Amino acid sequence: MKNRSNILVIGGTGKTGRKVVNRLIKAGHKVRIGSRSASPAFDWEQPETWSESLKGIDKVYITFQPDLAVPGALEAIEELIRKAKQSGVKKVVLLSGKGEREAELCEQVVIHSGLDYTIVRASWFNQNFSESFFLEPILEGFVALPQADVKVPYVDTDDIADVAVAALLNEKHNGEIYQLTGPRQLTFKEVIQEISEATGRDIAFTPIALSAYTQVMKQQGVPADYIWLIEYLFTEVLGNPDNADITHDIEKVLGRKPKDFSEYVKETTDTGIWNSPSLQNTVSDNGKELLKP
Repeated sequence: MKNRSNILVIGGTGKTGRKVVNRLIKAGHKVRIGSRSASPAFDWEQPETWSESLKGIDKVYITFQPDLAVPGALEAIEELIRKAKQSGVKKVVLLSGKGEREAELCEQVVIHSGLDYTIVRASWFNQNFSESFFLEPILEGFVALPQADVKVPYVDTDDIADVAVAALLNEKHNGEIYQLTGPRQLTFKEVIQEISEATGRDIAFTPIALSAYTQVMKQQGVPADYIWLIEYLFTEVLGNPDNADITHDIEKVLGRKPKDFSEYVKETTDTGIWNSPSLQNTVSDNGKELLKP
């Protein structure tokens, strides 16, 4: 294949990474998945694993876990970029968070690296409600969250993956910073209402103070660094009114409109992932177990 690239997808089993991997493979590129379970393994906690994953790689898609805003992320990105340059990598695409000042420090490392780059700043994902920390309360039928009135232009991971692949494969995206959002804003209450109506389930939503929310997490034994991240996201990101702005960069890059939240809800409802826990432990008429989270 002409212009076939060797591409490392760090976080290649994650929300956006696995979709980027699938798209690149379909396009005929050689893809290496960067994850702890891959061979060679890539582990953000073990920098000694990075060089082996970077060998022979032309381009890298970078997602950092759990978030570029956390302490230690900047140093990790600095070291990764240093090793990438040593390995002969030519281009990086960095997934960043829209409105995260700490993440922008990591962006600067990439921007000033001397490598070709594209920065993809994404709003909160639709998939946070089906693949992440909002799923469990939805299954339980009771969702209590802070910042109840804040409107968020949720973006779909399908759109993020399409933009990331375009950025990896086309030089016209070099040096660009894209800010990705969905086409409309929703509050948490509106989100839960849409999911409730689509699934035919009674899912209650109630506002809660951030202090009360974090206290519950502490009581449940949630790790302190994760609680710190949640507090950061709910204050610095959701608390910044600029982050409610809707952008048109998905249309600019892909020549089409972004996926609406209602379309995501319909697709996700069809998978059965939002069935209540009691339903998820039953067996359907054709003998196949319903999809579990």
